[in-house]
Amino acid sequence: MTVDKQDDDRRRVLLVTGMSGAGRTTALKSLEDIGYEAVDNLPLSLVGSLVRPALGAVASDKHQALAIGVDIRTRGFGVDTVLDELDRLVADPDYQVDIVFLDCDDDVLLRRYAETRRRHPLDSEKPVPDMIQLERRVLARLRGRADVVIDTTDKSPWDLKDMLGESFGLHGDKGLSLFVTSFAFRHGVPRESDLVFDVRFLKNPHYDKVLRPLTGEDEPVQAMITSDPDFHGFFDSLTGMLEILLPRYAQEGKSYLTISVGCTGGRHRSVYVARRLTDWLRSRDWQVRLHHRETPISEK
Repeated sequence: MTVDKQDDDRRRVLLVTGMSGAGRTTALKSLEDIGYEAVDNLPLSLVGSLVRPALGAVASDKHQALAIGVDIRTRGFGVDTVLDELDRLVADPDYQVDIVFLDCDDDVLLRRYAETRRRHPLDSEKPVPDMIQLERRVLARLRGRADVVIDTTDKSPWDLKDMLGESFGLHGDKGLSLFVTSFAFRHGVPRESDLVFDVRFLKNPHYDKVLRPLTGEDEPVQAMITSDPDFHGFFDSLTGMLEILLPRYAQEGKSYLTISVGCTGGRHRSVYVARRLTDWLRSRDWQVRLHHRETPISEK
């Protein structure tokens, strides 16, 4: 069961940051669509004045949800400066503050720069791949402080908007939001993962010529996977662990948790286990969203 957080009247503030080219502008537009006042590249020295309206401001101004875009182009940017401002806001009981960090695979970032013919904001004289790696190092601590990391590598603008609406909608506090993702280890672990489970030990339908074209959402594949003598013990242990972990995460105030399930190709075993785990979580009244990274499948 979810653990509901106490309703409050704090002002909602999102700091939207991340890798250049990972979709910050798109994210801010999406947040604006769902009711936030979105401001991009405001000098950091002015963030406090924006968040804390003057004494004469009307009540609606004081409670307007804010989404503030911050990246290495922002005047006065520095990780220490951003974290100092974050600490001041978090310490203020009048605000509910979250950091959203947008990330993306290097290859996709390079393609986006090539398509738009934009220079990397850090340095126009050096190769873009070098600047991407430098930016990753500069932002590492900020990423570590993020409340939610969103990997936009394989997400359309509509997927991103949907995710942001799910996590940061303004219709009351939703408690702990869960995201379950299936993936292929050959393509890397999803960047936003909080918990990762490897199901490559299960029987692999890939080696059955009849099952190979199917996915873990198809009953014949599911039947083969569940026939593995270790499947039920594994799944019972997995859900038993989550029965303990999830309420504790919620009690500690964690708002977002991504559970990633991986296999070799991201098509059969991980898809089925992710689907079954999602169904189990929903049966316990958790808010959960399912995503198959390697095999686009509509939720059923």
